Order: sequence, then structure tokens, then C-alpha cells
Amino acid sequence: MSDVHDDYVAGDVNTIDEDEIDDVNDVNEDYDVNDDVVDIDDVIEDVEGSGASERAAAATAVLEFIAKSLAEDPSAVSVDVSERHDKVVLSLSVGPGDMGRIIGRRGRTAQAIRALVGAAGARDGVTTSVDIVD
Repeated sequence: MSDVHDDYVAGDVNTIDEDEIDDVNDVNEDYDVNDDVVDIDDVIEDVEGSGASERAAAATAVLEFIAKSLAEDPSAVSVDVSERHDKVVLSLSVGPGDMGRIIGRRGRTAQAIRALVGAAGARDGVTTSVDIVD
């Protein structure tokens, strides 16, 4: 622990040398902060201009992956994307033998799928809803 009355020692860990201050100033001059600024209006226009399937690409991919992993017949899994109000609705269709696997006991698997897809959609800035259809 240092005391206020301690003498300055060049190269001491707890002190700053003049050379180090010059190095920091050189780095700050070379870096322009405004180069990495993103205009939020441009981002909003890009999202609003895209279709529902493009806006929820991650959510759709997550839903397909989970459903195909759970299903005995992955080729029968399909996901349709539509938009209702401000939500992106993902309609999941599976084979008749796989419906119980997707829903799970007391709907726990379906609830978990909806939570995961919702998190993936939130990452894209989209509110999602998963409908499991016959």
C-alpha cells in the first residue's frame, strides 16, 4: 500500500510514466469513434422492409432443428412462417406419429420449444409465436 508521501519511482507498477501517457494519446488520435456508429433508423428500415421469414430466420432455424431432432420422421417436419399483427407466427407441422413427441407430457416439451424459439426471435428483435398444427 502506498502512502501519499512516497517518492515517485520510475517504472513502478503504481505510477504512470510520461512515455505511457504519450502512447495512450497516440492511440486515441488514430482511432475515430464515429467510424463505428450505427444509425438506428437504417436498422429499423431494414427490419420493416423485410418479410416475416427473413425477420425470424434464427427462430425458424431453431424450430426446425429442434423438431427434426425430436421427430422419428424428420422429413415430415415443415415450418410455415406468417405474420399476424406485430408477431411472427411459426406453424409447425410434423408426421402423425411425432405429434406426441413434440407436445410432450402435459405440453412441457411444446412449452420448452416455444421458450427457445421465443429467445431466438428476441435475438432478432421479433416477437414469435409457435403453433403446432395437425
